[in-house]
Parts: sequence; C-alpha cells; structure tokens
Amino acid sequence: MLPERLPVLVAGGGPAGFMAAITAAEAGGRGVHLLEATPEPLHKVRISGGGRCNVTHACWDPRELVAHYPRGSRALRGPFSRFAAGDALAWFHEHGLELVEEADGRLFPRSNRSSSVVDTLRRAATRAGVTLHTGLALQSAAPAPDGFALQLRGQQLSGRSGGVTARRLVLATGSHPSGRRVAASLGHSLVPPVPSLFTLALAGETLLALAGVAMDPVGLTLELPDGGIQRQRGPVLITHWGLSGPATLRLTAFAARQLHACRYRARLRVDWSGGRSQTDLAELFQQARGAQARRQLGNARPWPELSRRLWQHLLAEAGAMPERRWAELTRELQGHLIRSLSDSCYAVSGRGPFGEEFVTAGGVPLGEVNLTTMESRLQPGLFIVGELLDVDGITGGFNFQHCWTSGWIAGQSISGSTSVAEISGSDRRC
Repeated sequence: MLPERLPVLVAGGGPAGFMAAITAAEAGGRGVHLLEATPEPLHKVRISGGGRCNVTHACWDPRELVAHYPRGSRALRGPFSRFAAGDALAWFHEHGLELVEEADGRLFPRSNRSSSVVDTLRRAATRAGVTLHTGLALQSAAPAPDGFALQLRGQQLSGRSGGVTARRLVLATGSHPSGRRVAASLGHSLVPPVPSLFTLALAGETLLALAGVAMDPVGLTLELPDGGIQRQRGPVLITHWGLSGPATLRLTAFAARQLHACRYRARLRVDWSGGRSQTDLAELFQQARGAQARRQLGNARPWPELSRRLWQHLLAEAGAMPERRWAELTRELQGHLIRSLSDSCYAVSGRGPFGEEFVTAGGVPLGEVNLTTMESRLQPGLFIVGELLDVDGITGGFNFQHCWTSGWIAGQSISGSTSVAEISGSDRRC
C-alpha cells in the first residue's frame, strides 16, 4: 500500500523519473516513491532504437553537445556542465552496464539489447530503496502546508481515497497531457506541444516507387512558406510515403514549429550527389563517357555509390532511354541529369504515418525552472524533468541524455534538502 505521507514522489516511470528517484535515494533520501501509470515502466526505453536503445552520444564537450538541441540549447550549457554524456557513460558503467560507441558516435549497451538498460535502471532503483508503483497515476496536485496534496488513480488504492501528501514532487511525465495539466494547475505556463523528429510525406511523387532506397550523404534544403530555410546533410531513406532517415529527422526537429505553422506544406530540395559541385559532376560524367562509352546508361552509374534504382529513376524523369550508350549522351541530357542529381525538388504534403513522431517539442518553459536544481521557480518543492520541459534533441541519443541530466540534477537537489532528511528520519512508516 502507498503511505499517505511521502517524503518524495516521482510521477512518471520513464528515463528521467527513474534517474531522479535513483539519484535521490542513493544520495541518502529515504521514502522515495516512483509512480508509473502503465503496467510497464521504461517502455519508451525498451522500444527505442529498434529494441537496442541509443543511451547517449559520444559528444563529450557540453559546448558541442548543446548544438544538438533545437529547443533549449543555450540554457542547457549549465546542466550539461554538471552531468553530460561522459557522466552518463560512467554512471551506467558504475551500475553494471557497459556502453559501446558506434562509428557515428551513438552509444548502445554492449548486449545490443534495450532490456539491458531497463534491467540496469530497475536494479539500481531496487538497491537504492526506491519503491516503484505501477498502474498508479497522478491526477492532480495542489500546494499544501507540508508540501503537496495529491490525488492519485489506480488499482493499488483498493477502495481507499486517492489522497496523499508529498514533501517533494517530481514531474517526469514526458509528453503525456496529464503532466502538463498538473504543471499548469501549479502555476506554470506551457509552450504548446508540436511533433518533432518525424518523417516527411511527399505529394504524388514518382519517387515513392523507390521505397527502400538509402543514400548517404544527401543534402536536404527545406523551403518554408514564410521564407524560412532549414538545411541538413546525412543519410536518407526513401519510404512508400516520402523521406525518412537521420538527415530527415534532424531537419524536421529544427523546423518542427515552422512546419506545424504551415500545416506541413513546404518545398524540399534534395542533393543526391552528396555535396558535389556542378563542376565535379560534369567531370564524373566526362570520365564515364570515356571509360564506359559502350555501356548502357541504365547499367553504368556515374559513380559506384549512387543507388542503381535512383539513377534509373532519374534517367526516366529526364526522358533518357536506359538503353542509350554513354557515348551517345548529349550535352543537354547531361545538364538535365546533373541538375536532377544536385537539385531535385519535391512537394512536402505532410508528416509520415500518424504516431510515428519520436518526441514532442513544447512543455514548461525553461525560464520557469531553476536549471541548477530543476526546481520550479514558481512552486518550491516542485521539480520538473525530462520531456515535460520545453527541450528536445535530434536523433542519436540526445533526448535520453537530457533525461539523464535533468533527472540526476533533480535527484541531487532533493537529496540535499534538509526537510527531506528530517521527514525521512521522523516518519519511518514510509
């Protein structure tokens, strides 16, 4: 049964909530209770990275790390100077989980299984003395003389009133609307949430017939109706609805609010050549014309890394017969193909499939939180961490890193509170 008086209540059993609860308990705070509304805590960790969990990124300098956050970058310099990627790596190592770096800088558990991360966090919470309650959700919170008066909902209550009090309350509810409602009821404003890190749907394009084709690197330039421009470069995957892949996700993260404002209608220019100049492309064509003069255009690409399916698609778009030999390629057709390779243009008609977006932009403004403690500037004793804040990162482990950082800082701050130590020692029923 959940006690009616709690020293610390953490609402939300995701990465930020677990880190806050574990850190507070390991630093000496007793009576730390962690609530998760669903039967399965850390579900987002378990399914992330295709079941592998990209825990963080090998970006060790906080000044470089903040550049990977479309919202919150400047404000995060302080928190990351206290607990950044290197600290997360050490924390997991100390708790029995080894992380390994991939070529692109992403850090995964050596087991290559997200369950290893989940198990590590759950073991750490148990050893530290955190009490986990699943199927129990925070419905409302109001200031009280001794902290916060809370209303909970869940089967654990077994017919008793859902009312409890907590001296310290941590909101780690992620993008769930319930956390935003509680934060607003306690006086916080909210930046309206919009999707971030999503794929792009293209309208009526023959490109969609190339689903499954991957290219790296590809240059993307998003031209927005308001005149704004966003650029990214990296791997791209063609899907049956449009474009996906890391470069697309980064692009939509930085343009999340602009795309939302224009109802996801924009123009996308794609450089399939990987950044080659017009002169470089003309030279490649000249070399192919000489070295592959007798070969058919459809069977011989201007450079080996160019996808065969994409090359044949561009030939068809240009009206070039694939049976034509390289020696017969006219200057006019060559110019058309070079323009298509370096500057193809597509109409963006929306986001990818509903529910596919990875994170949400929006939440409690950072100015309303003391980022040295993660405590609310408006409501003493209230701590706000993780995705509930108006912070989001690009793909590559950066969103998890913010969860580890904000949760750790909140846990440290709570454990250093005299009032928590006092109630932990005096109310042993907890």
